[in-house]
Amino acid sequence: MSKIKKLLVANRGEIALRIMKTAKQMGISTVAVYSEVDRNSPHVKFADEAVLLGPPPSNQSYLLSEKIIEACMQLQVDAIHPGYGFLSENAGFAKKVSDAGLIFVGPSPEAIEVMGSKLAAKNAVSKYGIPMVPGTDEAITDIPAAKKKAADIGYPILIKASAGGGGKGMRIVASEDEFEEQMNRAISEAESAFGDGAVFIEKFITSPRHIEIQVLGDQQGNVVYLFERDCSVQRRHQKVIEEAPSSVVSPEMRKAMGEAAVKVAKACDYYGAGTVEFIVDENLNFYFLEMNTRLQVEHPVTEMITGKDLVKEQILVAEGQSLTFGQNDLTINGHAIEVRVYAEDPRNNFLPDIGKLRTYIKPQGPGIRVDDGFEQGMDIPIYYDPMISKLIVHDESREKAIQKMIHAIDDYQITGIETTLGFCRFVMGHEAFTTGNFDTKFVEKYFSPEKLDIKWTEEEMELLSGLAVEMFERSKNQLIPISNSEGTKRTNWKNRLI
Repeated sequence: MSKIKKLLVANRGEIALRIMKTAKQMGISTVAVYSEVDRNSPHVKFADEAVLLGPPPSNQSYLLSEKIIEACMQLQVDAIHPGYGFLSENAGFAKKVSDAGLIFVGPSPEAIEVMGSKLAAKNAVSKYGIPMVPGTDEAITDIPAAKKKAADIGYPILIKASAGGGGKGMRIVASEDEFEEQMNRAISEAESAFGDGAVFIEKFITSPRHIEIQVLGDQQGNVVYLFERDCSVQRRHQKVIEEAPSSVVSPEMRKAMGEAAVKVAKACDYYGAGTVEFIVDENLNFYFLEMNTRLQVEHPVTEMITGKDLVKEQILVAEGQSLTFGQNDLTINGHAIEVRVYAEDPRNNFLPDIGKLRTYIKPQGPGIRVDDGFEQGMDIPIYYDPMISKLIVHDESREKAIQKMIHAIDDYQITGIETTLGFCRFVMGHEAFTTGNFDTKFVEKYFSPEKLDIKWTEEEMELLSGLAVEMFERSKNQLIPISNSEGTKRTNWKNRLI
């Protein structure tokens, strides 16, 4: 067992800062790395020491594994935490860290390698009886044979990059006529994004939910699941809003998914924090998708409902300590929702926006958490993911959490750039979300830019004012009856929102 005294965080922004805060609470000193454009970032200021890696492009800074390890040697660092993105799921980097005599705060290189390939991952878990989407068990090389397999599976089918993520190298094919063209596009995109053009096919699940299970294992072979997160609200196959627990998962389904996730983790001798992703069809059948061998962006909602600091647990496991709790010690407390605040313009197909944070005032209050890596006056760089922050709320019920999120979004003041806050508020107020009746096609089904630009008539403004008064009176238990004509008017303007 090796005690970590100094930790280098091989990342930037909000996740670097979030990891360092926990390390500081544990009495561990921290080292930041940064590119030239991040010189004045909060994570650099917060760290005890900081090392310049190079120019802004990630391949000249945050992806320089040798330079990062060299900095560890010079500063007598004990361990490296990779965060998410960049080098976090790079098996070669994890091995270099271990070979250098350092502790990698994450799983073994072997586990990363197996789960880093969707095909290898499917093969590893196939013997455990875990439900999987029908599809090919190996990369496509023979087009005619692949077409026959697709026909056997039944269209629509999905072509996916084996080494993929974030929706890259992914194509939906509706019929045999477009199979070859879409396959070539997927291969080209996969080669460009991951340097690996291997693709496979599987049945495309219509109206799916994206539900994932957080797992945590130690190096002694103990693995627990920390319940589920529903990540179904997405744009371009990337998550925008996450919540825990899911509104559609029953206790029985939760247990079945959790136990399946534990089997997936044990299939590769996994330790540390990881996430097993499932796709759920309209009949609530779940199928294994992949495993993410790192801390997830959306981990705070799990922390909120379990009371566990996942970064702390990662560090303790990396030191060789056993888990201090078992499955029966974990319970769900209330409900948590996270919205990702991106520097993107929802009115323009969510295209990234750059500029200066002229106003940046965060919401505050009980049950409100903001994980960010920016301050007022800073520029949003063009070189990295456009996420500004994660806004997380927690309350005793889903309904109260939604209302708290709406108020928190309204209190979040950002000017100088376009953000996804307006879109997130739209989702919080939409009937499909509030009722839990939504899937990964939420944006396609319900959102359009004009939804963010509703103009109220004088009559509607008067009605809204009346509603505000009514809510105030109702809060004093003085219930006011609603006339039929008023009810019709309210329904008309409410429909404009949904």
